[in-house]
Amino acid sequence: MQFEYTPRRSGRSPVTDATTFRVERLSRGAFDNASPADITHLIDRSYRYHSPRELRWHLAERLGVTPAAVRLSETNAHRA
Repeated sequence: MQFEYTPRRSGRSPVTDATTFRVERLSRGAFDNASPADITHLIDRSYRYHSPRELRWHLAERLGVTPAAVRLSETNAHRA
C-alpha cells in the first residue's frame, strides 16, 4: 500500500526534545486499480509524529496490515 503525506512541523517534543511533525494531508496512492484519494480523515491530525516510521506503524495498525505492507512518500507542499 502506497501513501503520500504532507508534513507540517510542530515543534519539539516535551518528552524527548526531538523535532516532531503533524500530518497536513495523507493520500492513498494509486494501487490495486484504485485511484488516488485523500484519506486524511483516517488519522488524528493533531498527533505529533517523531518520524515517518512512526506514521507508517500507525497507518499499518489503523488498516490492519503489517508495517512492511505500508510505503510512505513525503511531499513538500505546504511544509512550514
